[in-house]
Amino acid sequence: MPRSFVLPDLGEGLTEAEIVKVLVHEGDLVREDAPLLEVETDKATVEIPSPMGGRVAKIHVHVGQTVQVGQVLVSFGDGAAAPDAPTAPLADRLPAPGEGPVPAAPSTRRLARELGVDLRTVHGSGPGGRVTDEDVRAATSAPAAVQPAERAPSPVGRPLVRVGVEPPPLPTFEQWGPIERRPLSHLRRTIAERMTLAATLIPHVTHFDRADITDLDGLIRRNLEAGRARGVTLTLTSFILKATAQALGEHPHFNASLDPAAGELIVKRYVHLGVAVASERGLIVPVIRDVDTKPLLEVQRELGALAARVREGKATLDDLRGGTFTITNIGALGGTGAIPIINYPEVAILGVARGREEPVVRDGAIVPRLLLPLSLTFDHRVADGADGARFASAIVRRLEHPDELLLGF
Repeated sequence: MPRSFVLPDLGEGLTEAEIVKVLVHEGDLVREDAPLLEVETDKATVEIPSPMGGRVAKIHVHVGQTVQVGQVLVSFGDGAAAPDAPTAPLADRLPAPGEGPVPAAPSTRRLARELGVDLRTVHGSGPGGRVTDEDVRAATSAPAAVQPAERAPSPVGRPLVRVGVEPPPLPTFEQWGPIERRPLSHLRRTIAERMTLAATLIPHVTHFDRADITDLDGLIRRNLEAGRARGVTLTLTSFILKATAQALGEHPHFNASLDPAAGELIVKRYVHLGVAVASERGLIVPVIRDVDTKPLLEVQRELGALAARVREGKATLDDLRGGTFTITNIGALGGTGAIPIINYPEVAILGVARGREEPVVRDGAIVPRLLLPLSLTFDHRVADGADGARFASAIVRRLEHPDELLLGF
């Protein structure tokens, strides 16, 4: 009897994906956990492994097609499993008759393969017995992530007002000359949807400031070779990450999300910073975790590795989720400043432009100093202008005392 494999739940509220590659052909014998397809979500290109061994009877999708979670991707026939599939009786390889493959996200299956964990031996703690990353790590006796305390139900107040605007129909542009219609990629469509959502739901306000990074620039130049000897190349971005993480410790309401239905501010007690990276696919935001507790050199090392994975199209979903605050640095591309849109459901984002030497009065004399433009955009429902000014000043203060950042103070 044919068995169907559907697009699994990819987590993070993702409901659809675009088929990038089909890695098998009809008639192929595949083993369990062998790669079947590559799909692109709004966060990453993800390899989808086969949850079962057998012969591919029919491929229901094609490259470029957008599929929904639960949609059939591949059907397997009754043929024998792949030659290198487990030889144990089928009953020993399935959890019980009629239950089908172990429910787990593709990223969790990949983690299990990397750690050598048989998913069929793991008790799933997720909804419906779904195996989570924490379940897999627990099976290896590795430290599992701390489970958040269950929040008591909050009284639901009056939801905040949401304004929906339907755009008017476009004019017929052909009447003025030739046109070309170019379909948006799945990632571009998703970026457009998320930016529209953020700009519609969040009342944005932006505070501008400048940091004198003359001393910081000198420190980076002096320590380039020492850093390379330890396997890292120091950059301005890593110092901005550390300065921001420390400032968020002083101003935790910027490290939060707003629950408008409950009338609550969800303050995160962890600092996972997203860094916008330009790639051929579009703007991707990988996340560096626990920036507040890591030494600057470790932050720089992780930043370099993450940026490389993004540009090579090898970033995983885990690389791109869980952020609490985002930094976008357009300095390498030029410009004097920008007003970024908040990365929903975060409540603030820091924009960084190119530093320039400018004349500055110091001790009664005009001297050249390297000034870095900063723009802090934040949710006006969460913070007032004075709050934004204080938070931006906390970042500036740290960038202007770089030795403390390098030493981890």
